[in-house]
Amino acid sequence: MNAGIIGIGKYVPEKIMTNVDMEKILDTNDEWIRTRTGIEERRIAEKTEETSDMAYNAAMEAIKSAGIEAEQIGLILVATVTPDRAFPSVACQIQERMGAKNAAAMDISAACAGFIYGLVTAKQFVESNSYEYILVVGVEKLSKVVDWNDRNTAVLFGDGASAAIVSKVSEGRGILSFELGADGTGGKHLLLNDEKTISMNGREVFKFAVRQMGESAMNVVEKAGYSKEDVDYLIPHQANIRIMEAARERLELPEEKMSKTIHKYGNTSAASIGISLVDDLQEGKIKDDDILVLVGFGGGLTWGAVAIRWGK
Repeated sequence: MNAGIIGIGKYVPEKIMTNVDMEKILDTNDEWIRTRTGIEERRIAEKTEETSDMAYNAAMEAIKSAGIEAEQIGLILVATVTPDRAFPSVACQIQERMGAKNAAAMDISAACAGFIYGLVTAKQFVESNSYEYILVVGVEKLSKVVDWNDRNTAVLFGDGASAAIVSKVSEGRGILSFELGADGTGGKHLLLNDEKTISMNGREVFKFAVRQMGESAMNVVEKAGYSKEDVDYLIPHQANIRIMEAARERLELPEEKMSKTIHKYGNTSAASIGISLVDDLQEGKIKDDDILVLVGFGGGLTWGAVAIRWGK
């Protein structure tokens, strides 16, 4: 049996920061941001709202969606680069709060590719019969590491969380193939600098992402034994509309077959793919037995993709 997603959840803060709000604090404007990134607004957590708070809310929604109890979870994997503190991990914090007393717990640091890394890790444990139910969370409070004086990066990022319960699914469904990768030589292009804020070489990251997103998407389709004509829906990491469009064009998919939530949430790093998955399911864009491609890239540099036949 394959491992697949049997429950999902998301959480985004209530506070909305629009591009017009950005104009008040930065030398930028709404048209410039929209045309270059696709972003219209993003969610910003309150100072009292921690990464673990958002993770908990998304996790509880996923548990409810899966129809299980927290005590049934065997492992908690939290993908984040903005934990509340170095330790205890966010995974341990939400384990206590959820009452998941039977779960092992750890954080994963793979930046925007973290949710994919979490899904692939969960797949191994489920298919080896090590754990029956695994909680994977992607969560970021990027607002606390954004340089609000840097107009090239401040406009990009938002806060939020998404979560998935991974378990065994019926034959032919679930995670069909995956690809994970890293290139540490490119780490200097996207990093948390000595001032503890995000620093990015936009040109280099753009070139890397456009190439890697398309390649990884095609690779997992082929590994699963399919062709690009078989893909029903693409969920790319919501980083930049032009990067996303490049991945869509590589798969030769029509616009309506690509998830697009970047205009609402901005780049939420490890949370973005899961948030998009929740929204798309709620809007009826994904149906049982659809072939999905989830693909992301991030600081490290890291990347990952999975091909999934949707359904339990």
